[in-house]
Amino acid sequence: MKKKSLLGRFLVWRLKHISIRQFIMMLAVLIGITSGIAAVIIKHLVHFISSLLQNNSSPEYKNILYVVYPTIGILMAVLFIKYVIRRPVRHGIPNVLYGISKTNAHISRHNMFSSIVTSAFTVGFGGSVGLEGPSVATGAALGSNIGRLFHLNYKHVTLLLGCACAGAMAAIFKAPIAAIVFALEVIMLDLTMWSLVPLLLASASAVITSYFFLGMDVLYPFKVENVFDMSDIPYYIALGIFTGLIATYFTKCYMFIHGIFEKIESTYKKLIFGGLSLGLIIFFFPALFGEGYEAINSSLSGDYSYLFNNSFFYPFKDEFWMVVVLLILVIFFKVIASSITFGAGGVGGIFAPTLFMGVNAGVLFAKIVQSLGLRNLEVNNFALIGMAGMIAGVLHAPLTGLFLIADISGGYQLFVPLMITATISYATVKTFETHSVYTIQLARRKELMTHDKDQNVLSLMRVTKLIEKDFNTVNSDATLGDLVKVIAIAHRNIFIVIDEENNFQGIVKLDDIREIMFQPEKYDKVFVRDLMIIPEVVIQHDESMADVASKYQYSDKFNLVVLNEGKYCGCVSRAQIFSTYRRMLKHFSED
Repeated sequence: MKKKSLLGRFLVWRLKHISIRQFIMMLAVLIGITSGIAAVIIKHLVHFISSLLQNNSSPEYKNILYVVYPTIGILMAVLFIKYVIRRPVRHGIPNVLYGISKTNAHISRHNMFSSIVTSAFTVGFGGSVGLEGPSVATGAALGSNIGRLFHLNYKHVTLLLGCACAGAMAAIFKAPIAAIVFALEVIMLDLTMWSLVPLLLASASAVITSYFFLGMDVLYPFKVENVFDMSDIPYYIALGIFTGLIATYFTKCYMFIHGIFEKIESTYKKLIFGGLSLGLIIFFFPALFGEGYEAINSSLSGDYSYLFNNSFFYPFKDEFWMVVVLLILVIFFKVIASSITFGAGGVGGIFAPTLFMGVNAGVLFAKIVQSLGLRNLEVNNFALIGMAGMIAGVLHAPLTGLFLIADISGGYQLFVPLMITATISYATVKTFETHSVYTIQLARRKELMTHDKDQNVLSLMRVTKLIEKDFNTVNSDATLGDLVKVIAIAHRNIFIVIDEENNFQGIVKLDDIREIMFQPEKYDKVFVRDLMIIPEVVIQHDESMADVASKYQYSDKFNLVVLNEGKYCGCVSRAQIFSTYRRMLKHFSED
C-alpha cells in the first residue's frame, strides 16, 4: 500500500486530536505573522527604492527625472507580470472581494509574491498609489492558499482570508482594532461572534510582527493641542460634507480615467501614455511622488514645505495664497495621478492616496475658514480629521476611517469630531455614489458580496451548476409521429426544439399537443415547427443568479431554457434553484 503523504497523515492526526475551531485559531496566528512579514517586506522594498532615487535631490532644485521615473517603475511591473507571472495581477482589495464572491475564496498562488514585487516597482519609482492594497492582496492569497492546503470549506477559507486582510492592515498601519473593523466593513465578512476570535488573533500577531521589525511608534505621531470644542461642531459637519464631495469626485474621476485606459488595447500604449502623463504631473507637483506618507506627517506637524520641494513653486514657499492654491491643485491631481498609475499597468492601493487627499483637504478647509475670519480653527486637528472623512467617503467605510485615524495617530481625544466628520462624509457620498471604488465594478457585474445573506448566496450560485439535461430534444423538421415516439420514452412534459446545429428553436408543451397526438392520421402531416412556441423568457449561461431569480419571480414558469450564444445547454428548474439555495444558505449560516 502506498505510503500516505506527510500532509495527509497530518490531516488525519488533526481530525483526531484538534477541533476545527482550535485549528482555525492556530492558522489565524500563523497567517497574522506571515501577513505581517509580507507587509514589512513591501514597505522596506519601496522605501529602499525610493531613497535611492530621491536621496541626492535638493528641495530647491527641480528633478527632471520625475518625468521618467514612474514609466520605468511601471514598465518593470508590466514586464514582471508578462514574462514572470504570465497572468493578470488584479488590484488589491477588489481582487479579494472578487475571490470571495466568484471563485469560492480561491486566490491564485502567485498573488503571494506578485503584488509585493510589482507594487515595489510601481510605488518605489513614484507611482502615485499606496501599499495597503498589495499588502492585503498578499495576505489574502496566503490565507486562501493555506486554507486550501488543509482542505477547509468555503466558510473557513473565507474566514482565514479575512484574518489575512486584517493582519496585513494591522501590520502596515500598526492599527489592530481598525484592521478588524476593516475586515468586517470593507471586506464585508458575515461572521458569527466566535469568528471574531481568529480575527483578533491574526490582527494581534500581525501588529506584534510589525512592532518587532518597525518599532512600536505610531505611524503618524500626533499631539492634540486643543481638544474637542463644542463650538467647532458646525465646522466638523462642514468638513464632512467637504470631504464627502471630494470623495465623490475621487470615485467619478477614477472610473472615468479607468474607462479611458480600458479603450486602449495595447499594453505598451497604455504604459507610454500613462507613464509619461504621470511623470509630467509629478514633475510639476512632486508632492504626488509615491505613497505620500512623509507629506502626510509633514502636514500634520504644520510643515507644508512638501508642496514646494523640487518644484517650480519653491520660491513662493512662504506665501499663504500659494499654499492654498497648491493644496487645491494636489487634491485635484492626486486622484488623476493615482488613476493613471493603475491604468498604465501599475500595481498599488488607494488607501494612501485617500489619506493624502484627506490630510490636504482638512488643511485646506481650515485655512480657508481662517482666511475668511470665521473662526481660528486648529489646522492640525482638521488635517487629521480630514483623513477620516476621506476614508469614510472613498471606501464607504466610516468605522474604518474613525478607528484607523484614531489608531495610527493616537488621536483618541478627537474621537467625537472623527465620528461626526466620518459619518457626514459617508452620508454625503452615498447621496451620489451607491458603491465605493472597491466595489463599483463588481456591483455593476452583479458579483459583489454584501452583508445580505440572501444576496450572497445568490452570488455564489452559478447557472452552469444548476443545468438539468434530462429534457428530451427534437428537431424542428421532425414530424408529429417522431415527436410521439420521443414522448413515449420521456419523463418530462416539455420538449426542446433544436436544429441540426443545436440552435434553440422553441419548446413544445405536452399539454398543448395532448389532443392532436392521439390523431395518427396527422403524424406525417404535422411538423414540430408548427407545434412549437417560443418562450417569453430564457436564461443565458453566464447570467447572474440574481437576474435568474428575478425572472422566476415575475413569471409563472417552473423550467427555463439555458442558452449559450443561441445554442441549447439545458434547463434550470425553480425547484432545483430553491433546493440549492436552501442548502447553501444553511452552509453559509453555520458557525
